Amino acid sequence: MAKPRLLIFTDLDGTLLNHESYRWQQARPALQRVTEAGIPLILNSSKTAAEVRILREQLGNTDPFIVENGAAVVIPENAFGNEGEQVVHFGASRDEVLQVLATQRASGARFRGFADMSDDALAECSGLDVVSAARARQRLGTEPLLWEGSEDERVRFEAALAAENLRLVRGGRFYHAMGIFDKADGARFLLNKYREQYQERYGGQRVVAIALGDSPNDQQMLEEADIPVVIRGVNSNEVQLPSGKHAMRSLKPGPEGWNECVLNLLFEYGY
Repeated sequence: MAKPRLLIFTDLDGTLLNHESYRWQQARPALQRVTEAGIPLILNSSKTAAEVRILREQLGNTDPFIVENGAAVVIPENAFGNEGEQVVHFGASRDEVLQVLATQRASGARFRGFADMSDDALAECSGLDVVSAARARQRLGTEPLLWEGSEDERVRFEAALAAENLRLVRGGRFYHAMGIFDKADGARFLLNKYREQYQERYGGQRVVAIALGDSPNDQQMLEEADIPVVIRGVNSNEVQLPSGKHAMRSLKPGPEGWNECVLNLLFEYGY
């Protein structure tokens, strides 16, 4: 029986990238094997497209990628026979989010978003360098903001966003105004695209989707995969998948664990 075609979806921070240093080099052996085997490696991150492009250049990655926790999928030219790069949105676009935020500000909501800040101002309040701040401000579907009103006002603000099919999600430093989507939406979309492509090229060859993540933010993406891999991390014990999903769990954290698990799976499937 022919070995299946593999697809790999991966979170970045704390998974493929070290939680503290953001280095990926400990995963190099597995990354090389994935590239040599022609297996698509789809990066699925909270980062912006501008931020992910830098990492893709370092990795030599040319596959589609998912940004801003599932806000959009970026499809490079000719990935699926498409002319020019394509961006597919899930939920509201950033322009639509900004329109709703402008209406709320006119009604008295008090906040300061990335769109209100210069690169220098964002660098000052976030701890990023100016170049990184510029990349973080180039957004497709979410708007991080600093809330400057009272808690009661924030509750009313959140309800007003919900009435417009938007969410307010609390992050470490910022709140994020965003549409109704998660990391699984982009993964599901691309999995279907690859299945269609492989059906045309290879007939009935089985497609196996592998997903790697380290936190509850990756839960839906992991549930969507045939093989969920939970990378050991700060919040990895909080990832509890349905009993029908037998997750692989790494012994080592970050890129070390990523490398070990991916090499084992490649061996298991004949790669």
